[in-house]
Amino acid sequence: MKQNVLIIGLGLIGTSLALVIRKEHPKTVIIGMDIEKSSEDFALKRGLIDKIAVSIKSEAPKADVILLCSPVEVVKRQLLILSKLRLKEEVIISDVGSTKQEIVAEAEKLKLHSFIGGHPMAGSHKSGVTAGDERLFENAYYILTPNVLTKPEYISSLKELLKGTNAKFVILTTEEHDKITGMLSHLPHIIAAGLVNQSKDFTTRHPRAKQLAAGGFRDMTRIASSDPEMWTDILMSNREKLLEMISSWQSEMNQVSKWLKEENRLAVFQFFQEAKETRNQMPIHKEGAIPAFHDLFIDIPDIPGVIAEITGIIGKANLSLINLKILETREDIFGILQLTFKREQDLTKAKEVIEKETNYLCYEK
Repeated sequence: MKQNVLIIGLGLIGTSLALVIRKEHPKTVIIGMDIEKSSEDFALKRGLIDKIAVSIKSEAPKADVILLCSPVEVVKRQLLILSKLRLKEEVIISDVGSTKQEIVAEAEKLKLHSFIGGHPMAGSHKSGVTAGDERLFENAYYILTPNVLTKPEYISSLKELLKGTNAKFVILTTEEHDKITGMLSHLPHIIAAGLVNQSKDFTTRHPRAKQLAAGGFRDMTRIASSDPEMWTDILMSNREKLLEMISSWQSEMNQVSKWLKEENRLAVFQFFQEAKETRNQMPIHKEGAIPAFHDLFIDIPDIPGVIAEITGIIGKANLSLINLKILETREDIFGILQLTFKREQDLTKAKEVIEKETNYLCYEK
C-alpha cells in the first residue's frame, strides 16, 4: 500500500527508520525535514527521502504517518503544532524519544488520539544524517506506549510499517517505560558521568592516574561520552523517577560507607556476592536499555603486520568495527587484540573468517 510518511528529524534514528521503511515498503513516499538544511540535502541526494518538507504545516496534513525523531522538548512543541492542523482522520503519529510520560500526556492533552509513543532501544557510536543504518534496530527492543484512546489497528499499522527494523516490539505503559529505562539506562549514565567528573579532579592531583584510567575504567564509563544535550533533555523529562532512584542509590552508598567504617567484612562480601549472582543471571549478548557491544579477543603473536592482517580480513568480509584495542603486548609472548562490534552476528562472522584464514585463537568473554 502506498503511504506518505513524514519524518521530522534526520539524525541517526530518523534516517535509519527511513532506510528500513523504504526497504520493506518501496512504494512509500518518504518526506524528510530537519533543522539543518545540509542534512535535508544529504538525505535527498542519497535517496534516503523522496522529498524535503517545506514545513510541518504544509506536509503534515498530507501524511498518513508522522514520525517525530527529535528531542523530547522539541517533540512536545511539534505536537502542539500538529494539534492545530487539519490532519488526515486516521493519521498515525509516533516519536522515538527516550522518555514517554511527558510526551504521551501532552498528546492526550492535545487530543491527538492516534499518537503512539515509541522508543527504539538502539544506538551507535555515530550520529547525524550520515550515520543511517538499516540494520540499526535488528534484535533490539522497540517500545510502544500508546495512549488510552489509541485504536488497536493503529498499533498494528505502525508495526507493519516498521517491520523492516527486525526489532522486537513491546507494549508498555508510559510509567513503566520511564521507570525501567530510568533504572537501566538513565541512572547508569548519571553514575558513569559522575565517576568521570570525579576522576578529572583526582587526576589533576595524581597525574599518573590518567594513564592508568585506560582499560577497565574507560570501558566501564564508556557511556559518559554520550551527547550532553540529549542527556540533559532526557534527565529533565524523567526527573521525578530519577530523583527517587538517585536517592535510593545514595542510601545504598551510605550503607556501604557505614559497613566500611564498622569494618563489617561480612556485609561487604554479601554486597558483592549478591551483585555477582544478579549479574550472572542477566542474558548474555541481548539488546537492552543501553545498546550492547560485542567483544572478540584474539591471541596474536608479537610480529610486525599482524594487526593489519586481522583488519584486512575484517574489511574483506565487509564487517564494521566499533573499536580496536591491544590489551597486552610483550616480546616473545602472544598479545591480546580486542575487536568490538555493534552486532553479535558481526562478531560471529569475524570469528569464523579469522579462524578460517589464520591459526590465531579467537574467543569471547
